[in-house]
Amino acid sequence: MIRITLLMFMITCLYGCGGNNTVQISPYANIVAFGDSLTQGVGVDKSNSYPAKLASELGIEVINSGISGQTSSQGLARLNNVLTTHTPSLIIICYGGNDVLQNKSKTQLEANLRQMIVRSKQHGAQVMLVAVPQFGLLLSPMPVYKKLADEYDLVLIEDTLPDLLGDASKKSDRVHLNAQGYALLASEIAKHIEITY
Repeated sequence: MIRITLLMFMITCLYGCGGNNTVQISPYANIVAFGDSLTQGVGVDKSNSYPAKLASELGIEVINSGISGQTSSQGLARLNNVLTTHTPSLIIICYGGNDVLQNKSKTQLEANLRQMIVRSKQHGAQVMLVAVPQFGLLLSPMPVYKKLADEYDLVLIEDTLPDLLGDASKKSDRVHLNAQGYALLASEIAKHIEITY
């Protein structure tokens, strides 16, 4: 009886814990990287931004729709235009860093991220979330990303960005990555994207 219970628990975790693990897309799909300076690639030239590195790894175009300095509210305000212009099959959302730096409401951040997810799905896009850290003695991902990923069954890149931003050798300044850091972020994201022919 204990063995059966343990087996059922393992199966539940395999298929139910932590939501999705991989996004499947066509090689002709549009991918949009949507975010702030960490998406834009502040600290490096454009060819070393994570969207550029991700495009190289996948062998398909990744549209860099990152704008430095934006909060999640500003991102939400321009999302409809991005969705209409590019019609992405996959949108990778990385917002929240400026909300944290500017002491914006975490409740509002959650509401903004939720609206980004809902609108993107309504537009036919799959959604991937990249968690940004809350600042403290140790950098750790804000719980809101896991909450939303579980709720909407999304692929979540949870620990990568906090780990990279906690490593001075991967940063170009206090809050941005260097070329190596962006390349590592792209590699982690690429692991969760399966191109289906």
